[in-house]
Amino acid sequence: MKKSLLIMCMMCSFVYANAQTNEEIAGVYISKSKDNFNNSKIVEAQTDFNKAMKLLDTIKSASVAKLGTLIEFGLKNYKKSRSYAKQYFLLEKNKKTSEYQQLLELYVTLQEFIEKEDLAFLEKEKLRIAQENAKQWNDSLKTVWEDQSADFLLGYSHIAPFDNNGVAVFQQGEFFGLIDDKGTVLLSADVYKDARAYEGYVLLMNQKNNPTQLYAYNTAQKEGLLLPDINGFNPLSTNYGTVMLPRGNGKVIAYPNNSLKVMVFNLAENKLEPFTNEKNIFKELKRTDKIEKYNSDGQVRIGGEWYHFGGHLGGGIYPLFNDDYSMFGYLCGIDGKVLAADQYNHIGAFYNESAEVTNAEGTKWINQNGTEIEAKINQEFTYSGSSKLVKLENGYQIQTEIDGKKYLILGDKKLVLLDDFIKENPYVVKQE
Repeated sequence: MKKSLLIMCMMCSFVYANAQTNEEIAGVYISKSKDNFNNSKIVEAQTDFNKAMKLLDTIKSASVAKLGTLIEFGLKNYKKSRSYAKQYFLLEKNKKTSEYQQLLELYVTLQEFIEKEDLAFLEKEKLRIAQENAKQWNDSLKTVWEDQSADFLLGYSHIAPFDNNGVAVFQQGEFFGLIDDKGTVLLSADVYKDARAYEGYVLLMNQKNNPTQLYAYNTAQKEGLLLPDINGFNPLSTNYGTVMLPRGNGKVIAYPNNSLKVMVFNLAENKLEPFTNEKNIFKELKRTDKIEKYNSDGQVRIGGEWYHFGGHLGGGIYPLFNDDYSMFGYLCGIDGKVLAADQYNHIGAFYNESAEVTNAEGTKWINQNGTEIEAKINQEFTYSGSSKLVKLENGYQIQTEIDGKKYLILGDKKLVLLDDFIKENPYVVKQE
């Protein structure tokens, strides 16, 4: 029992001694803080004052509370300064001194500053909340717009540029179709596996090589037609063979299999163009020494060899066939030059001083005597409308401009673009 009592006394003595030590050390910091404050070293004064406060459980002196008040006021920490001022008023018993009046006036000033700070904070907080609400509103509008814009998606793998009539070829999987510049489907992509568009016409084929079905579309008239079966042109032919670009005069050339004649089809008039004035052409070619002889079987002799006269491509260019249906070459009526088939595999319709040529190297353009010329740019059929194709990850959308504002369009539907959509649906701050 005595031993326990002794231990308790020792502990109390230690705590008391330690408390005395803390108060003494705190007193040193308070003294340093006061000196720094008097020398206008307010930050250093605050540092020393805070060190003192960590050593003290509470402020017991009005002068210390006053010092804390003045330091925090000098640093514009008005609420902390006010808390020290309140402690000063609790500790200072003499309320008639000039010091008390000065602290009281300072307290009133602190209240005014704090009210301004609180008001500024409230305004700033209102602005922050309003901005946050506006952002959330805009984010929700963006979600709404994205949901609506999904209805304007054309889920095609590729769309070619629009021609001057606002028609474009599109590809969906392995099939090709046609749309206009509002996204309206003019021909579904479910039959034709290749397409050739040029100078206001589009030819669609049921297969890329040796097609057996051809569909032609006039982009100016927005009308299409199915070309007649190839065996109506030649009973021995089973496919159209190589099909050339359609030209602005409506002519399209095909090289059917098992045929000694090229097929010339007039898309503008929807009819085959038979080679009817063969004899007169033969006479003229012989008269001008472009050929040596001709016979009633539609053959001409050149360089001592007989060839089958395959028709007229326009511009005085005539295809020549061998007996086995292979192509020998092309006779240029303008100068008698023969264009060899190994360099001029297939030649298309002559129009606008040019004809398309295909060979192992690709496509090129020639004039009437086979001289290569610059590639035809097809400028007169360049699109000049307001619709614009926009490529997305999963397809396309069509944008257009109406009265100076941009929209997504699809048929008769339209949707203003996102920026204008948000402007047209602004966030409205609720009045309290």
